[in-house]
Amino acid sequence: MSVDPQPNPDPYSFEDDPAELYEDAPCGYLSILPDGTIIKTNATLLAWTGYRRDALIGKKRFQELLPLVGRMFYDTHFHPLLLMQGFAKELAFEIVCADQQRIPIILNSTLKRDSSGNPLVIRITLLDARGRRAYEEELRRAKRKAEEAQNAVKLLNASLEERVAQQAQERDRIWRMSRDMLVVATIQGKLIRTNPAFYRTLGWIDEELEGMTCCDLVHPEHLQAFGAARVQLLAGLPINRLEMPYRHKNGTYRWISWTIMPEGELIYAVGRDVTDDRIQVETLQKTEAALHQSQKMEAIGKLTGGVAHDFNNILQIISGNIDLLKRDFAGILHAQGRLKNATQAVERGAAIAAQLLAFARRQPLQPVPTNLGRVVREMEDLLCRALGEMVNIEVIVGGGLWNATVDRGQFENVVLNLAINARDAMNGNGKLTIHVGNAMLDEHYVQTHAGAVPGQYVMLSMTDTGSGMSPETLERAFEPFYTTKPQGEGTGLGLSMVFGFVKQSGGHINVQSELHSGTTFELYFPRTHQDEVPIAEPRSVNVTGGKETILVVEDDPAVQAVVVDMLSGLGYHVLKAKDGESALTVLRSGLAIDLLFTDVVMPGPIPAPEVARQAKALLPEIEVLFTSGYSRDAIAHGGKLDPGVQLISKPYRHEQLAQRIRHMLEKKNAAPVQAARSQPGDDASRSAMSPPSHRILVVEDNADAQQMLCQLLALMGHTVEGASNAEDALTLLGSKDFDVLLTDVNLPFMSGTELAKQALDIDASIRIIFSSGYGAVESEGIQALSLPKPFGLVQLKEVLSKLSQEVG
Repeated sequence: MSVDPQPNPDPYSFEDDPAELYEDAPCGYLSILPDGTIIKTNATLLAWTGYRRDALIGKKRFQELLPLVGRMFYDTHFHPLLLMQGFAKELAFEIVCADQQRIPIILNSTLKRDSSGNPLVIRITLLDARGRRAYEEELRRAKRKAEEAQNAVKLLNASLEERVAQQAQERDRIWRMSRDMLVVATIQGKLIRTNPAFYRTLGWIDEELEGMTCCDLVHPEHLQAFGAARVQLLAGLPINRLEMPYRHKNGTYRWISWTIMPEGELIYAVGRDVTDDRIQVETLQKTEAALHQSQKMEAIGKLTGGVAHDFNNILQIISGNIDLLKRDFAGILHAQGRLKNATQAVERGAAIAAQLLAFARRQPLQPVPTNLGRVVREMEDLLCRALGEMVNIEVIVGGGLWNATVDRGQFENVVLNLAINARDAMNGNGKLTIHVGNAMLDEHYVQTHAGAVPGQYVMLSMTDTGSGMSPETLERAFEPFYTTKPQGEGTGLGLSMVFGFVKQSGGHINVQSELHSGTTFELYFPRTHQDEVPIAEPRSVNVTGGKETILVVEDDPAVQAVVVDMLSGLGYHVLKAKDGESALTVLRSGLAIDLLFTDVVMPGPIPAPEVARQAKALLPEIEVLFTSGYSRDAIAHGGKLDPGVQLISKPYRHEQLAQRIRHMLEKKNAAPVQAARSQPGDDASRSAMSPPSHRILVVEDNADAQQMLCQLLALMGHTVEGASNAEDALTLLGSKDFDVLLTDVNLPFMSGTELAKQALDIDASIRIIFSSGYGAVESEGIQALSLPKPFGLVQLKEVLSKLSQEVG
């Protein structure tokens, strides 16, 4: 039985699916409305940008996919041009992807109109320009290098030809006096004539060279490369900078760099001895390699030191919670066994961290592309508190500000240092103007300012209305340990640190000052074309709520709604008021309210501090938390919060608000428990929580570690308050009595050791305990105890016991 063969399918009979071609095209397609609303896109664009289709269609406008500069260009140039001529071709843009990365694209678009001529829809085609941009740059670079090499040969040949033509009578003199080797040889390499420099360099005289070829002098390992060069010469092509080792008469080899020009059956060559240059280059390369190694080790040291410090903080939290769980599961053997294993794991982790810390020695700068204007803006609140209310601060940030590569933490220290110097120069009363803008240093400026380099910079200038400096003082302003302040009030290292940081950052510093006319510091940091590196958001913490009642007082409806939603989501019963009058109405209603959360600045005749005062009079147990976008409000004087005032600055995160409110309410709820513990007859619990009770101020910038440590100390029967930085701690020390300061060493803006010194100035009887993830702490002349992280309940009780014994 036979089967008829099936005819082969005709490939031309298939029709392409337009939808498939649209979706999988190698370019991105968009259809948008005249206002930019995206109504259609293909899979290619979605793959480039990482967006989901339902996140774009009808949800975003095309302008929202562009960075700020792109949106401005779209609105002011592209869109009007498209409406006018109906199309736009080959326009370069950048698109911001879903992960905030940017990709360069080439845009082509056409405008479709309806029958009445009105704009209907815009069709956009996007081409990925990433490969194209790199290719074009590489092409330009290669062309530039080729032109440079060719120009060098042309210049040398032109110079030689000109000398020969103009000074033929000097040819023999040049031949004899030249320090470079001059050689005439046949195209086959047979030496015909050499100048005296050949003898001085390689030791051979003309008679000894008779019958020899260049090949006879070349090192055997380079004969293959010599042969390739000979082929090039036979083709009539010149050779520039052919470096090879040639044999000296004494048997050693010298590296010669040849420039060779073929002409007919002869070649003319100029050779230069580069042996010493190569030795210097090799030495420099070895030195650079050693430097790179040193820098790498420094970077690794910094990294491991930081990792070990953070790791110890994590271990601290784990260890503290294990101690709490041991109390909760007391008497349960299998649970105690597991907790013991966990404790052993923490101890092993602490041993690893100790090894990392032993490796870390130095802490180099960590510069990253930074928007200096943004950093200064973020520091305004801190500067206001540091300088006091009598100093008027004006911050000006220029438009289109470039980025600079700096160590952000050190830059903040520089700004704060200069601002405090300005405050002191103004005796705490005057105006400080801070300006951040782009600057260009030209050749004229460089000629009159030693150490400056021409180029583009980001300039930070700081001008005060203080006493100014005399020429003699100005000349020595940056000298280490030089200060005009009274003894004991200044170290003379502040401006030295500023100078060193600017120079280490590749920048320039200039000072203008006259007596009684104020001072201006100008700091120039080289511009970088890299995008700003975003500051990592702090990791989230566990958010807990409660069932208490909170009164929210906020005049902005949108802000009020967000806060109410946040607190309601945490389980709180939330009441709200729009101003002071309505808040007092709620407070007088007889409702049990646990916490008042109020904005500082509100409309109406009753200010927030008055609402808080009356709330305390009506409900003595109520907690009050203020919020404000500006620190120098009615609750702050001299740039510092009034004693006992609790403030959370705007903008705050959900976790920050939840943690602050929970802390205040738990502290409020713990008061009756603490009072009950102090009653006679509870000797069993008191003895279990020895040593004797202390009033302890805990200063720890890690919120989790601070909360855990405060809970541990409270369970041990101590009265505890926490602070996240030295400034808040000093405020508490000035308003309340403490007999123990337990502080982390590494705090923002002021170290724990400096905080301890100022605490002792406030109260000489206060006892100091230093805690650090870097191990034991050198107390720098301060009588203090050390509590290395990670520590547990046992270590904490031991150090407090030592403290009690010393006091006794």
